[in-house]
Amino acid sequence: MTDEADRGDAQATLLRLWRRSERATRGRPSVLDVDSVVAAAVALADREGVANVTLANVAKDLGVTKMSLYRHIGSKSELLELMADFAIGDPPPVAPTGDWRAELTALAEANRDVLMSHPWLVELPLSGPPAGPHAVAWMDAILRTLRDTGLDWGTRGGVLVLVSGYVRLACAQALQLAEGRKDSGLSQAQAEQAYGKSLAELIDPERFPDAVGFLTSGLGTPDQAEDPEFGFGLDVLLNGVAALIDAN
Repeated sequence: MTDEADRGDAQATLLRLWRRSERATRGRPSVLDVDSVVAAAVALADREGVANVTLANVAKDLGVTKMSLYRHIGSKSELLELMADFAIGDPPPVAPTGDWRAELTALAEANRDVLMSHPWLVELPLSGPPAGPHAVAWMDAILRTLRDTGLDWGTRGGVLVLVSGYVRLACAQALQLAEGRKDSGLSQAQAEQAYGKSLAELIDPERFPDAVGFLTSGLGTPDQAEDPEFGFGLDVLLNGVAALIDAN
């Protein structure tokens, strides 16, 4: 495919992301539109996983032919981009309080909730910077929390990438851990306790003294949050942002 064709496909996807592509046509009106196709695909991904999202399966759920979808969707890869933007929705309103850290924490936690409610989102490859209306809304909301910090645009953009990337990675890790223990019947805390106890009994404390110390330090306390590492990692990350702001 030529560079010109690639640019044309990208522009077509961008127009569909912003719902600027559909035009009235003569004849019998379509029973579908971009939103109905994408909503059906998202429902299918939530129900059966993104691997089962094919144009044929989406068409079957909608009760139409696969070919009829091409009036609204250019390709499977475009459908995935549209699904991702549709599924994340708009960020929750965060009232400006003057506390950038509290506002950014609220958005990061809200972003985590969205990704955990649609686990397939973290399986999608990153195809580029935010491009759809919902993704841009999240970008704008995060950058807005840093408006009065004195950081320049480049640094604010770096914080945006860092926070968004951390949330995505933390969710992917949490989901993979949950998948790994799903047949065990154990909570994350119980799994950590069993891991620490079993491994500590096997390894040589003289060869791995710090590992043994860590494993026997009381991993997986019963009252811990389901994913305490998320809050810890976010705090460490935001401590770095605070240092940048203080040095500005």
